[in-house]
Amino acid sequence: MIEIKKIIVNTKDNHKKIIDQLSLTIKDGEIHAIMGPNGTGKSTLSKVIMGHPKYELIDGDILFNQESIISLGVDERARKGIFLAMQDPTVVEGVSNSEFIKTATQEVTGNRINYFEFIKEIEDSVQKLNFPIDMIHRSLNKGFSGGEKKKNEILQIKMLKPSLIILDEIDSGLDVDSLKIVCNNIKEYLEENKYTSVLIITHYPRILEYLKPDYVHIMKDGTIQKTGDISLALETEKVGYHSINEVKESNTYE
Repeated sequence: MIEIKKIIVNTKDNHKKIIDQLSLTIKDGEIHAIMGPNGTGKSTLSKVIMGHPKYELIDGDILFNQESIISLGVDERARKGIFLAMQDPTVVEGVSNSEFIKTATQEVTGNRINYFEFIKEIEDSVQKLNFPIDMIHRSLNKGFSGGEKKKNEILQIKMLKPSLIILDEIDSGLDVDSLKIVCNNIKEYLEENKYTSVLIITHYPRILEYLKPDYVHIMKDGTIQKTGDISLALETEKVGYHSINEVKESNTYE
């Protein structure tokens, strides 16, 4: 699915190194989670995978389905099936939620939308997300609460059907009930699309108890320091990141 090979990443404005020699391989159908202290580069990694122009790749490569994507723009990466659910989704006034999703779906698939089928599918997804139906007719994310913005990201996933989902702190700002709804919808999507892979970036193991990752990685100082299963996340919550031994694993599981 995706192979990140010893990437070094700087910010473009001040050339500050954020990611240093990071490697990570996620195979088809795998769920990986990355945890780590603030400022270690977790969110930067998600943006670099997506092609954010704020960052520059100094060295290394990112392969998606065995093809290098580092020269591709954000839209091209999205068409290949990569989706980033952001911490704070952008507000776009004057563009309705449904129109945005419909246009994005057409761009990703290259096909015209059957409007009747589209409406049926989006209404079904909205209902499962316990999302007010009027939200799809309002400007994209305008006036949405933090939890509604996160549910809207999941709605886009269900409609766009990506093959690699990156969840950047999707659990932040969600109460217990909303987190359960979001996770249940992700699990349902993964059951229907068994080869879809997921990268979860989080501070808390609660979401991992719902989505049950195959691997948990601890990231510090811009790279992955240790890899394990969900027990690593639970142990880290107890002892803190400073107590995690800085042991790098093989590239296959980093």
